Amino acid sequence: MKSFSSVLLDWYDQNKRDLPWRKSRDPYLIWLSEIILQQTRVAQGTGYYLRFAEHFPSPRSLADATEDEVLKFWQGLGYYSRARNLHTAAKSMNGVFPSTYEGVRALKGVGDYTAAAICSIAYNMPYAVLDGNVYRVLSRVFCISVPIDSPAGKKEFSALAQKLLDTKRVGDYNQAVMDFGAMVCTPKTPLCTACPLAGRCGAYKTGRVEDFPVKGQKTKIAVRRFHYIYVEQGPDTWLHKRGAGDIWQNLYEPVLVETPEKPADLSALPEYKTLFGRRKPVLLVTPVKHVLSHRIIYADLYKVTLPPSLKTPPEFIRVPHTRVKDYAVSRLVQKLLEKAELL
Repeated sequence: MKSFSSVLLDWYDQNKRDLPWRKSRDPYLIWLSEIILQQTRVAQGTGYYLRFAEHFPSPRSLADATEDEVLKFWQGLGYYSRARNLHTAAKSMNGVFPSTYEGVRALKGVGDYTAAAICSIAYNMPYAVLDGNVYRVLSRVFCISVPIDSPAGKKEFSALAQKLLDTKRVGDYNQAVMDFGAMVCTPKTPLCTACPLAGRCGAYKTGRVEDFPVKGQKTKIAVRRFHYIYVEQGPDTWLHKRGAGDIWQNLYEPVLVETPEKPADLSALPEYKTLFGRRKPVLLVTPVKHVLSHRIIYADLYKVTLPPSLKTPPEFIRVPHTRVKDYAVSRLVQKLLEKAELL
């Protein structure tokens, strides 16, 4: 019987996806693709990768960019800490991407999985990757019931992944097992009847495919309510740059009032009255639901018209309406402004 890795490599040679970052062994470009594809589907991430690779073709070009510029190119991709970490890591390289596992692993935002992927693909170093796709394939084939989010689970899966690694084609093997999880051994409706591993898959043989992988912890979902207020002050509007300690750090947004429950009258809230007095807001966009990994946000958008002579509070910047599009905003803000035809 062929080994596990041989079956996967045979499948990969026939079915591997034609992805732009696979045309290069440049560790910088592979790093870009890996960071972009964290928590992102390949179909969505490909366009971002191509734009980043074109605009920031080297570690030096990325390091020399401003954070606002990097965030603008990242806009709409979510998990913005990835972009900030990418920028910080590029600055630490002195123009040269690290050539050792330890050097790659030490980069800001790079964990065990990303370091293994970069080093195996770019340098053919024998480090096995372990991501959601790999956990799923291994847990099903070998019927492993230890929760993947437990210390014991991470230890067991890490040892197994390293044991199964094909040391002659390390990069290809790692990409093969990830492609296999994305294309055949999928989370829902896996292609079991066409799977070349079906004959040795414990979960398939016992009819328990949907039971794997096992997770021990459930994530608590927080509900938040955002009320954005777009200021119309002659040819200008106000934007606020979000600070640290919450989502969307360093992204821009209109005035925001957050409430624990839906308010009966937004204009009666102290935060609103401090900025706008008795001026009444006009509702532009009714609440939309925006889902993040650990949060559900319900957000609406209002407009307030102010006289051009009114002084802008220090926590906001005053920008022309026509230049709002030049600032990096969250996907939620972008959606609201587009719905109101303000972007």
